[in-house]
Amino acid sequence: MSKRDYYETLGLSKGASESEIKKGFRKKAMELHPDRNQDDPSAESKFKEANEAYDVLKDADKKSSIRSIWSCSF
Repeated sequence: MSKRDYYETLGLSKGASESEIKKGFRKKAMELHPDRNQDDPSAESKFKEANEAYDVLKDADKKSSIRSIWSCSF
């Protein structure tokens, strides 16, 4: 797993609730979707980053493991 800040990727604060995470992801997904940004070659990679961030933050086990990685590396 990478050390990128998934909360920041979705434009959220660290203490975001599950509903805020879902809402933040939907907003970011609409903003970054490759079909809406056909002239931006990096749109697909940004969209994939948002999907990865949501995948981690929506799962309590993944979220706790990433937090332990962050706390050990800083």
